[in-house]
Amino acid sequence: MIIPAYNEEQTLLAIIKKVTEIPLDKEIIIVDDGSTDSTPRILSNHKDKHGFKIVRHNSNQGKGMAIRSAINHITGDITIIQDADLEYDPQDYLRLIEAMKNGGEPVMYGARIWKKKHLHISSYLGSKIVTFLTNLLYRQKLTDEPACYKAFDSRFLKSIPLRCKGFEFDPEITAKISKRGIKIKEISIRYRPRGFKEGKKIRWIDGVVAVWVLLKHRFVT
Repeated sequence: MIIPAYNEEQTLLAIIKKVTEIPLDKEIIIVDDGSTDSTPRILSNHKDKHGFKIVRHNSNQGKGMAIRSAINHITGDITIIQDADLEYDPQDYLRLIEAMKNGGEPVMYGARIWKKKHLHISSYLGSKIVTFLTNLLYRQKLTDEPACYKAFDSRFLKSIPLRCKGFEFDPEITAKISKRGIKIKEISIRYRPRGFKEGKKIRWIDGVVAVWVLLKHRFVT
């Protein structure tokens, strides 16, 4: 599992515990992306107990760069992207991996179940717009392209040349997978979004960037 972390002192230890409790033979790579809060101390204090690897950036470089740094340290067969918050439930790893193996798929996406009581209208609409454009441009049939949970055959993931720095990781990798002629499949996953006061970092401008990345990789690169 790859866990990018930037100033996640409030949720980091909780998500580490949830991930380590999953009954899988797993490798956990946590990237401290230049955190200025107590994230580095938490990682140092719990590294030996939970047996995860730490990759450190001297300054904040973005989620995409964190994932790219972690890819260089992968030794396991399957890689799952996990945000360092509590929006997603690591119990869904088991279903993602099972779906991949049963279908012989090199990649499997999680599609969030949006509940009305947790619904952020701007995030929901942004997700739908980006997903619609992805399907239109790349002939996919996705329902939730920007969702965090994406599982990959590790060798396949390493074969994809990434240039992303921030949240454009999702549209870039989706575009490049699609251009290889792969139809991406999904399974439903649980989701409880946090608000900006709780530390949510993605903004409306990231949606604009996602649209540009999808268009660029379809018509320019």
